Amino acid sequence: MKTAFVFPGQGSQKVGMGASWAEEFPVAREVFEQADDVLGFALSEMCWHGPQEDLQLTANTQPAILMVSVAIHRVLVERGYTATVMAGHSLGEYSALVAAGSLDFSDALTLVRRRGQLMQEAVPVGEGAMAAILGLEGEGASALAAAASGDQVCVVANFNSPVQTVLSGDTEAIDRVISMARDHGARRAVKLSVSAPFHSPLMASAREGLTPLLEATEFFDAKPGVVNNVDARYSTEGGVSREALRRQVDSSVRWVESVERMHREHGVERFVEVGPGSVLAGLVKRIVPGVETVSLAEPDNLSQLGGRTEGAGSTNSQESDDDLQHGRQDGAGHWRLAGDRSRGGPASGRPGCAVGAGRAQH
Repeated sequence: MKTAFVFPGQGSQKVGMGASWAEEFPVAREVFEQADDVLGFALSEMCWHGPQEDLQLTANTQPAILMVSVAIHRVLVERGYTATVMAGHSLGEYSALVAAGSLDFSDALTLVRRRGQLMQEAVPVGEGAMAAILGLEGEGASALAAAASGDQVCVVANFNSPVQTVLSGDTEAIDRVISMARDHGARRAVKLSVSAPFHSPLMASAREGLTPLLEATEFFDAKPGVVNNVDARYSTEGGVSREALRRQVDSSVRWVESVERMHREHGVERFVEVGPGSVLAGLVKRIVPGVETVSLAEPDNLSQLGGRTEGAGSTNSQESDDDLQHGRQDGAGHWRLAGDRSRGGPASGRPGCAVGAGRAQH
């Protein structure tokens, strides 16, 4: 059975993530040590012990999620697990490219740390917003965004599942979207607790700021290939991957098409979520019902992996229609989980958008 490795984005963070992997597997511990050396401070200690306020800062969260995801992947490689294809949700695309050998881990750490800073600085707090549209397919959500935009920006930021789309743009336009949503057939519209309108044209300055860094970074051909976010295109070419990361900053995350392509064109029947959290597994089950999923947030989950061929396992997670794969962020610029009550993570009981059991990703 063919397997895809998928990597989560920002929003899956919680204090303690990755600690059990470092304790149990020397190859994972080496990843944390390398990250600390590259960044010049003990990011691993922040991951494992907090404080939560520091881990939540975007400049720390993005390399932290990358670090944990890469550490888990190194364990999979050591144990003989491979994938037919890879993909990552937003920030997770960097993890996928590292795992596929297209991007050096040290370079990826530097890139994502700066990426978070640029995206947060692109729009003054209060001038942009985001909203999750639930119960409306992507085409309908796009039409709703166009109807609400007027002379302002209102676009799709994330095509997350057939029943969940996230819109991004000017605050007034997003407010109009929410008021119009039910009339356009949406079951629910939720304004998200974010400090900027990510994955929208308002992020153009962030894209421009990241471009010279990407151009100065060496990319290699990927093995296996990676399906990118910006146009759901499969590629093994390093140059294509670089350009996809550049465009991704102010473009939509086409997660539905990405998952469908892996299933339809690459024959994937098992999706293994490599990183903290389990949101992607839930979204995958909504996009291609009947496939198998495994979420590898903790080493105990390795028992769900089968043989040592192309991945793994048994069904591990299925989120509700309301799972938010993009959209909890406070004024400090960090993405948070939307009420992960099952594990009592750091997002539980916090203010913000707590729709369903899902996690917001960026």
